[in-house]
Amino acid sequence: MSTAPVTSTAVAGRPTLADRVVPRTAVANVALIAAGVAVVSLLAQVEIPMWPVPITGQTLGVMLVGASLGAWRGAVSLLSYMGVGLLGLPVFAGATGGLIALTKPSFGFVIGFVFAAALVGWLAERSWDRRPVLSLAAFGLASLVPFLFGIPYMGFVLGAMGVPNDLGSLLAFGFFPFIVGGIVKWLVAASVMPTLWAVVRRVDRRS
Repeated sequence: MSTAPVTSTAVAGRPTLADRVVPRTAVANVALIAAGVAVVSLLAQVEIPMWPVPITGQTLGVMLVGASLGAWRGAVSLLSYMGVGLLGLPVFAGATGGLIALTKPSFGFVIGFVFAAALVGWLAERSWDRRPVLSLAAFGLASLVPFLFGIPYMGFVLGAMGVPNDLGSLLAFGFFPFIVGGIVKWLVAASVMPTLWAVVRRVDRRS
């Protein structure tokens, strides 16, 4: 019977990139979750103002945070981002925050970020972020998730405002303007993660 020590990553079962760089401890988890909030908050300020939904860099941050941290830490990080924003910290697009965000047509996308981070984190725990083809699939799927929440939420808010909220209008407002930027962010995320894993493996071989 083996008496070899069990490492934290072995206990985790499916280590993410963060687990390969930082030992998995309670303190490290809190720090990583907070770092995820900071990354998404900063990228939210990379903005092309549009109505009813601005184009921002948030989705790229969501995907990288989720893949790096894994499912539960990624989801908690984005829940924390949403929470501190609703509490009033200016972390949403345009350096805004507060409960008023709930009345904005774009808030459904923020809700969707939680599930996008969880999905790509779950796939990353199964090594989808380490190989180019699987990475493309993982980040492609994750990039669609915010629309599943954002477009219906936007439709509800626009309807309450008396603005047309038929399917054609919703796609024109909340999907078509984001196709090009979404593809760019998808490809960036899908190339960054396998590259970082390749660097980690190279360092491991030299150590």
